[in-house]
Amino acid sequence: MGTCMVGWSHSRFGRLDGQDLEALIGSVTREALAHAGIGAGEVGGIWLGQLNGGFVPEIFASSLVLQADDALRWAPATRVENACASGAAALYAACDAVESGRVPVALVVGAEKMTGVGGAETTRILGNASYVKEEAAHGLTFPGIFALMAQAYFARHGEHSATLARIAAKNHANGVRNPWAQLRKDLGFEFCNTVSAQNPMVAAPLRKTDCSPVSDGAAAIVLVGDAAAARFARAVRLRSRAQVSDYLPMSRRDAASFEGPRRAWAQALAAAGCGVDDLSLAEVHDCFTIAELLTYEAMGLAAPGQGGRLLTEGVVSTGGRLPVNPSGGLKAKGHPIGATGVSMHVLAAMQLMGEAGEMQVPGAELAGVFNMGGSAVASYVSILERAR
Repeated sequence: MGTCMVGWSHSRFGRLDGQDLEALIGSVTREALAHAGIGAGEVGGIWLGQLNGGFVPEIFASSLVLQADDALRWAPATRVENACASGAAALYAACDAVESGRVPVALVVGAEKMTGVGGAETTRILGNASYVKEEAAHGLTFPGIFALMAQAYFARHGEHSATLARIAAKNHANGVRNPWAQLRKDLGFEFCNTVSAQNPMVAAPLRKTDCSPVSDGAAAIVLVGDAAAARFARAVRLRSRAQVSDYLPMSRRDAASFEGPRRAWAQALAAAGCGVDDLSLAEVHDCFTIAELLTYEAMGLAAPGQGGRLLTEGVVSTGGRLPVNPSGGLKAKGHPIGATGVSMHVLAAMQLMGEAGEMQVPGAELAGVFNMGGSAVASYVSILERAR
């Protein structure tokens, strides 16, 4: 038995002063249940994707979901953490429960409140999602980690700063059309490609425009089995899904290639019985622009070192053969860690239902979603299709 998304919700992403973690969770929970058209009493299990790590004082947040509606009381609730892939990890755990027949209706919530701590503390918390003894303990931050990937890629395939700027410019332009996005300004290629006071070098060769912002936000999904989907007004099926986990230390992996993501994409596409060229769109984990470039090649859209051509030829742009991150991606939409994977699936589902508004990819039939934890350590790939 497969699973279908039959209701969803999405908060605005950004600095949401006045909304704490509990408020974010409560609002998307109520909205997703209303969107699905079911009562909270039907929910048989709850999964919350959240990193935390010190962003908020609460280390036991799973039952905060119950605050959204008294009828959720007694439903088993579990928090799931897998770094920046916590949202997809929560979704996949819920899918397992639904597919087993144990839980008829599952609620998945992804949420993060990141802006309550300062910049240095944010950097420290995120850095601890690396292999600490070799990376964070030596002062290596996540911009630094992905800068090493970019340096390795450039050493192997030539200087590609302009390629990274094209990715940033594309995603910022797409973000203008996303009403939930944190950054809704078309910055243009020249701004993204130029180091300036407004666009400083963060960790060479990555500039500020190559890095996703710090964000608050939440998203939620109601899941049921295939057989139950007919009673709902809308349904988007997870046609296939794959998770691959790699070694945590970067020293044990090739920094210039996304081997884990490549395997996850290959497994998910094979299980779905399709190829990458059959996809109508993809929402991928562009925590840094180099991650999106490496993902093009991991997906099989381009040979190693050739991902830049997809931008110059317009393949991955709006109106191209395979639009990538029509939402603006993490780069413009924002990256509230635990919410990200859930958000990607929600936005892809909107596309497949023809309900994505100004972001809509015409005639979208099949969507790929790629959510990643750490430096390509945990890779989750879903292939989604409209079920009704």
